[in-house]
Amino acid sequence: MEAGTLDFESTVFDKEYVTFAGRREAIVRGGRHLFERLPAAFEGVRQLGVIGWGSQGPAQAQNLRDSLGDAVKVVVGLRSGSSSLDAARAAGFTEEDGTLGEMYEVIAASDMVLLLISDAAQAEHYRKIFDNLRPGTTLGLSHGFLLGHLLDIGERFPEEVDVIAVCPKGMGPSVRALYEQGATVNGAGINASFAVEQDVTGRALERALGWSVALGAPFTFQTTLGSEYLSDLCGERAILLAGVHGIVESLYRRYRDHGLDAKQAFRHSVESVTGPISKTISKSGLIGVYEKLDDQEKEIFATAYSAAYPVGLELTAEIYDEVSAGNEIRSVILAGWRSDRFPMGKIDQADMWRVGETVRADRAVDSDAPLDPFTAGVFCGVMMAQVDILLEQGHPYSEIANESVIEAVDSLNPYMHARGVAYMVDNCSTTARLGARKWAPNFDYRLTQQSYPAVDDKAVDPAPFEAFEGHLIHEVLRVCSEMRPSVDIFVE
Repeated sequence: MEAGTLDFESTVFDKEYVTFAGRREAIVRGGRHLFERLPAAFEGVRQLGVIGWGSQGPAQAQNLRDSLGDAVKVVVGLRSGSSSLDAARAAGFTEEDGTLGEMYEVIAASDMVLLLISDAAQAEHYRKIFDNLRPGTTLGLSHGFLLGHLLDIGERFPEEVDVIAVCPKGMGPSVRALYEQGATVNGAGINASFAVEQDVTGRALERALGWSVALGAPFTFQTTLGSEYLSDLCGERAILLAGVHGIVESLYRRYRDHGLDAKQAFRHSVESVTGPISKTISKSGLIGVYEKLDDQEKEIFATAYSAAYPVGLELTAEIYDEVSAGNEIRSVILAGWRSDRFPMGKIDQADMWRVGETVRADRAVDSDAPLDPFTAGVFCGVMMAQVDILLEQGHPYSEIANESVIEAVDSLNPYMHARGVAYMVDNCSTTARLGARKWAPNFDYRLTQQSYPAVDDKAVDPAPFEAFEGHLIHEVLRVCSEMRPSVDIFVE
């Protein structure tokens, strides 16, 4: 289905149209005042099983339990002997009251199953999972990875079940933290996309929208499951994780080479991106960063942007091709098979990350990170490159804005600012961690070898920046900002 033809009709929730740079897309606005409609959305669902306790599992299980109350029983399903059992019990899910049970038993007993185990585990166990789904039930996903895997091996979802997706545009702790803020600020939450892949019950759409509203999404936009996994996997391997990681490592070394001490180099690279640059984009868009600079800084921004954009475009195009060809999905599955022998190590041992610990500790007396124009140009150039690749591939504007910009500046980067980029990467999903390890060095290398020498040799082609000020993404982000929650993400 082409992105421009996406539309839906709900009898439970109010649909409205939003125009993004001339393209009309349908959305549902969230808010706690809609919780009274959830029993109608979940009609026919007596038990909702949340399978897994990774990044999304705890947040979604608790949000759904709190939103649905007595209307639907929310039960967590985990493997026998799972190391997460105690954490689930601590969150109030227990065997005694029937809200915590063995994974396959919960799947078999549930009318709606949210499969939130790791991507590699889904690929390994999908046959047994499908065998335990009763005909007429609903299978929910928060990522399209499993669809990509099934397409790669020539298999399909069971024909007798609904298949839907609700995909929050932020990590699980953000989904929970902003939901809790929604108790006092109605509409606080993490945006989400939804998709209906199969509808055999006639209730798939309402259940998907109800799921998103119950999670606390401020607004829910439509996509397809295929479009979601392509943009999601591409995004986390580009600007959301790997890209920003490679950018700041390359900039830190550049600033050290140009004479800054370690703390100042960290502040002008990492702190600048995760602090003032991200905060400005969050409220005022990419164009807001440029408009905040003086004339001399604008020239520096334009040069850095034009130098970084071609590298970002080439790498993001390569990533998108690798995802769409199934290579990235296969690499995740293969890494899962190797994980017992070769567990992933930490990525926080380099000098710059140890310096970062000191810089973050010093914020009490020195909290103002600089909005470095060169850093801003590089970051915005790579971010815009991802926007343009997703535009070329026909993704919905709302999806492009969320996967390329909003998720970065409103969810992931604030965590990086509080805890560190390396910490953020190492506490994402296994799929994201693998992608960051694979692609961050590519961004680092190509910026260092191609972009920065072009700047130093005054050999930068200004064409990329010439397209910047009139880019349609600025209008898309302006519209999105009007639907932004009034609170910033809370990081514990």
